[in-house]
Amino acid sequence: MPVTRTKIVAFASLAFAGGVFFASSMDWTSRLFAQGGARPAASEGRTLVDASNAFVAISEHITPAVVSVQAERVSRPSARGRMQVPPGFEEFFRQFDGQQPQPRTQESSGSGFIVSKDGYILTNNHVVEDADKLRVAMQDRRIYDARVVGRDPTTDVAVLKIDATDLTTVTFGDDEQLRIGEWVLAVGNPLGLDFTVTAGIVSAKGRGLQGLQRSQYDISDFIQTDAAINPGNSGGPLVNARGEVVGINSAIASQTGFYSGYGFAIPITLAKQVMDDLIAHGEVRRAVIGVSISEVTPEDAAVAGLEEIAGVRVGGYSGDNSPALRAGIEPGDILVKADGKPVDRVSALQRVIRGHKPGDVVAVEAMRYGSRKTFQVRLGAAPRESATVADAAPAPAAAVPTSNARLGISVEPVTAEVAKLARIPEQYRGVRVSQVEAGGPAEGRLAVGDVLTEVLPAKRKIGTTAELQRAIEGVRGAQVISFLVYRPAPQGAAGQTTVVNLRLRDGR
Repeated sequence: MPVTRTKIVAFASLAFAGGVFFASSMDWTSRLFAQGGARPAASEGRTLVDASNAFVAISEHITPAVVSVQAERVSRPSARGRMQVPPGFEEFFRQFDGQQPQPRTQESSGSGFIVSKDGYILTNNHVVEDADKLRVAMQDRRIYDARVVGRDPTTDVAVLKIDATDLTTVTFGDDEQLRIGEWVLAVGNPLGLDFTVTAGIVSAKGRGLQGLQRSQYDISDFIQTDAAINPGNSGGPLVNARGEVVGINSAIASQTGFYSGYGFAIPITLAKQVMDDLIAHGEVRRAVIGVSISEVTPEDAAVAGLEEIAGVRVGGYSGDNSPALRAGIEPGDILVKADGKPVDRVSALQRVIRGHKPGDVVAVEAMRYGSRKTFQVRLGAAPRESATVADAAPAPAAAVPTSNARLGISVEPVTAEVAKLARIPEQYRGVRVSQVEAGGPAEGRLAVGDVLTEVLPAKRKIGTTAELQRAIEGVRGAQVISFLVYRPAPQGAAGQTTVVNLRLRDGR
């Protein structure tokens, strides 16, 4: 019996050893480990530790140069509704002064970062705009009063100054070298949580944010990241994997006002140019080409004769003194190269132009309805912003609209009353869009209130609904037709022209 048991044990041991050998030769053991939870190799673990240590080092390096910006705004009661005191009764009614609305102080917070040892700080314009008092808090709890050196609403950049020396500063990087997918850190003071660090990647570049555009000179060149950014992060640095600042955190895409996965930062190369101008001159001396521009659509590319959908479409001029107008650039031209560099989108053209100063001459190449043109443009200076408020006026009497099925719109004449109220110049008094058909060719391209003024490139004027109809009848099949459109601005400000290319419904 013992002999038999010994033989059985020996046989079982040999069978187990053979099975393990056979399984390892078939790579079954690695599969078993995978099913039960893979164990990382030592080299992989080392890589994870190195990445974690890199984030730690960057955070420790950058955080002492980040500040919390506290803004106070005093809301003063309006003069409307105050008691009107008859002459001679001022002393009698003075006892009621305590019942008048008292000024209230509103507080808000944002972020910023120190760029010089003697106390210059970069932040967002919207963090400090209209502030009556500014304070800056350091990571070590020191607090300084701050003053605004200058601010620029079109780029949302502001420069502050505090009275201090030997401060810790950030290092600037080159945002043009950023690659989509690259790791970045966002540092700031979100939701009152001071000196918070979040990590993510660069998820896009050259983003334009329509909701933030306040004028035709606003920059459409944001860095998009999925590093968590919330209210209070505004003005803080976006940092690359080398610990260099590559952007200023400025906005989020959210329906709730809180982080939903996408944040946006102003490129640091742009912010630094603005900062240098504000410190040296107290204002930004920005070069402009003097046109309203937009991204190219498939219809635009087809009309221009482009092989690919790229470039920048010219919609109109910034004014009668536009550098582009003087150089010979026309609405409808597709700009494809500037200063010898390809411009495939609006942000690319803006990057080229902002690298120059007013007065510089830049070579610009454009496609004009199948022909390549070259222009020498002497850049102008962007005008200062000015607010215009429209006078209240009654709505004009409604005109009789005419439907155009091939365009998917209804149009009506621009009466003298409409032209006066909408401030439509004489040369742009064509036919006004009164309705846009859902799902039609013009949906998303034209809006109610737009005025069709010319058919391009023939520059055929459209003064009546009948003239528009005759222009449409001359186009066979589902071809693309170009219109010069005047777009009135709200609140009585100056409107702009743009070019809209529409693919007509087949009229057969």
